[in-house]
Amino acid sequence: MHTIKKISQTFSYITPVSHTDRPILGMVIGNNKTLMIDAGNSEDHANYFIQRTLKHDNAKPDLVVLTHWHWDHIFGLPALPDTVSIASARTRKEMEKLLPFSWSDEAIDERVREGTEIEFCAKAIKEEYKNHRDIQVVLPDVTFDRRMEIDLGGVTCVVQHVGGDHAADSVIVYVKEEKILFLGDCIYPKMYAENVHYTLKEILRLLDELDAFEADTYIPSHQRPWSKEEFRQETDKLRMMAKYTDLCGGDQQRITQEYQDYVNRELTEDEVETITDFVNGY
Repeated sequence: MHTIKKISQTFSYITPVSHTDRPILGMVIGNNKTLMIDAGNSEDHANYFIQRTLKHDNAKPDLVVLTHWHWDHIFGLPALPDTVSIASARTRKEMEKLLPFSWSDEAIDERVREGTEIEFCAKAIKEEYKNHRDIQVVLPDVTFDRRMEIDLGGVTCVVQHVGGDHAADSVIVYVKEEKILFLGDCIYPKMYAENVHYTLKEILRLLDELDAFEADTYIPSHQRPWSKEEFRQETDKLRMMAKYTDLCGGDQQRITQEYQDYVNRELTEDEVETITDFVNGY
């Protein structure tokens, strides 16, 4: 199911699980403090990761940073009552909107019908909370606007709001000494919309902002970590698709042909899907 991976002296993460939409969670262990990145999609998810990473009875991280407001990154927060939770002010605002929600099957299905919930997320919530549905939305203790630095003792985490199509409140966590950039979901398209999409202006702005970080390892929440070279390939793909979307005026057939000529091979399923996302947002 899950694997815990340690990729540097101070940083460990838990691998994602797609059918219950469990994202990657990170743990940065400094000499003085421990910081967890994202709270997970349930208390079970958070506790599993903490127990296998910190390995002491009742050990909890000192701090937890939320990358954005989506359920799979915040529903584990009740498992961390004594941990100081940190989020952008925008994330807190979005989380406040979830407070009145009921999480029964009927309530979730109703929100899917009215378009405020996604079918994929509805399914994953039901799968993750099969046996009990005691979901509480706990608001973060500390909020910030743009950027903050956290010294854990021997290792520093830069937490910065970057936004993006996927969620306007997205923040990244840069583990400075380890050159690890935890992306969360920021590089993904917008899901909470009639059609999944990227917008040209927003994705190009985001990529420029991410390029400012000097990293060797990049961690997107629902895939395996990328090397610097893999990250560059991913961002090159997005930049070229954005360019052809603009040049071809959103014409899917022409964009596909131009991009196929550019890479000089048949396109993968993922590439075809990403072109559709750009067309949807054009």
